[in-house]
Amino acid sequence: MKNSNENQIIRFDWAMKRLLRNKANFSVLEGLLTTLLGEKIIIRRLLESESNQEDEYDKYNRVDMLAENSKGELVLIEVQNNNEYAYFQRMLFGTSKLVTEYINRGESYDKVRKVYSVNIVYFSLGHGTDFVYHGKTEFRGIHTNDLLELTPFQKQTFKVDAVSQLYPEYYILKVNDFNQVARSPLEEWIYYLNTGEIPSTATAPGLEEARERLKLDSMTKDELAAYYRHLDNIVILRDNINTEREEGRAEGKAEGRAEGRAEGRAEGRAEGIEEGLNKGLAKGHKEGVKESARNLKKLGVAIEVISQATGLSKEEIEIL
Repeated sequence: MKNSNENQIIRFDWAMKRLLRNKANFSVLEGLLTTLLGEKIIIRRLLESESNQEDEYDKYNRVDMLAENSKGELVLIEVQNNNEYAYFQRMLFGTSKLVTEYINRGESYDKVRKVYSVNIVYFSLGHGTDFVYHGKTEFRGIHTNDLLELTPFQKQTFKVDAVSQLYPEYYILKVNDFNQVARSPLEEWIYYLNTGEIPSTATAPGLEEARERLKLDSMTKDELAAYYRHLDNIVILRDNINTEREEGRAEGKAEGRAEGRAEGRAEGRAEGIEEGLNKGLAKGHKEGVKESARNLKKLGVAIEVISQATGLSKEEIEIL
């Protein structure tokens, strides 16, 4: 009988945490970055990143990795499983921190390192119709709209062609929004990140290596048990956020309609709906947070950690 795990591929966030830090597996990450950035990327080494100081909540919610490529540029790769409303600011903080950490005091500003921020998110971040977004810094004239460019001397000195190449660049991969047939190397990667599957026809750089080195049947019994617990925790996180969102919407609309009808005027209806929505969303959020805390408590997570992750008091958590 065939092993039921044969040909199944390990989820990318788990692979980042446990397997891709091995230099022998750098080719998988190099393939993703080469496909995304549109140039050959070679990883020289991995550097210290936030994930080494993770707490129990972040253990399955988020994983990040900091790499240095052959050009000396820094690449921060982060996978985020659960919703975070201030994620855009978090991206900014992450790159800003790297810029300041990787320059020595007293060094001239031309030693500032180039930073790429690659964000693989499994929640609805912002409002848009695409599933891959690229952000960079440009300076345009207020009156003429002309693009501010480097001088020939600056181009030669910094070995770049545009001002934007000196600044951090951001990539956001909204993998849950991809629901079509993969027709390009980047789409093949997005398909794997979304489904955990690699089609036999995939030819994108790094995917062949992922298919060979990230097989589920290569894991030990204990590793499989830990891996499945990780998947269960992710499901709990997503169920909670979805339940919280839908309950908040439903209760908010119901209370809003009731208050709006009582006002009997168009203006009153609008205000009532808005207030009802806010109350309902707040109530739904509170219930969702409690449910998350309840699940974390069942998993044996320390009450202090649950309190930090959810904002609930220790007393509230103890009675759940």
